[in-house]
Amino acid sequence: MPAPKELDPSASLPALYGVKLRKLRVRAGFTQRGLGDLIPIAHSRIAQFELGKETPPEDVNARLDEILEADGDLVDLWTHIKRTPIPDWARKFVTYEARANAMHKYMAHSVPGLLQTEAYAREVLRHGQPWCTVGEIEEKVAARLSRQSLLRKSQPPLLWVVLDESVIRRPVGGPTVMREQLASVLEAARTPHIEVQVMPFVAGAHSAMGGSLTLLSFDNAPDVAYLEAGHSGELVEDRAMVARHSHRYDLVHARALPPEASAALIRRAMKEYETCAVTDLT
Repeated sequence: MPAPKELDPSASLPALYGVKLRKLRVRAGFTQRGLGDLIPIAHSRIAQFELGKETPPEDVNARLDEILEADGDLVDLWTHIKRTPIPDWARKFVTYEARANAMHKYMAHSVPGLLQTEAYAREVLRHGQPWCTVGEIEEKVAARLSRQSLLRKSQPPLLWVVLDESVIRRPVGGPTVMREQLASVLEAARTPHIEVQVMPFVAGAHSAMGGSLTLLSFDNAPDVAYLEAGHSGELVEDRAMVARHSHRYDLVHARALPPEASAALIRRAMKEYETCAVTDLT
């Protein structure tokens, strides 16, 4: 059996939690499967906790603390993690984002945070992190909306977004929330530093089907890429790999609808949501 992957506890709060959990489990003489059976949850979830890739729900964490006789240490760590609105794996990206002079994004599942309305952001976060309390969700919404000040600077960065058609078709929060969100996207696209395109379903397979992709460019530093899927992200700084992701984005950009046709498709989707809203009332 291969040795378990070593984690740097100073890398992030989830990493510190994972190191602590593994030490407590080994000290208590449990395998991951044995500990999972006592919760009960799948042993693969225990592995994710120990790798710092996932934070357990509050009730699971409390049970882990009890079984492993952690004397409240896991509860305390969990509280600190949940009080951090931006997860550690995204913190470095947000730092880069604040310095970028250009951002190119392909969004596979949702409107980018920089263009989200408050209601839409709340629905995305509420469904994406169902273990969070109402207060925690509101903290995360506030943190997300605060990043949008980047687009209101006297010299804002270029923001070029390609939305998968599924983003405008999925009724996040219902017809009213979606109409408001799509109207906000169209309004943003009228400003000179923001471009919006849609990758239509009829385009078929394309180079970025694996998930969302962001490319950040700077005045005096190399480009970086950011890959995001679900509740994890990967910041790519290796120049050769960034060049490959840039090529992927160029192919997506070339196959997407032009901005004018994209805006027309978004307006048609808004009309459909308006019809849905009227139907819901009758």
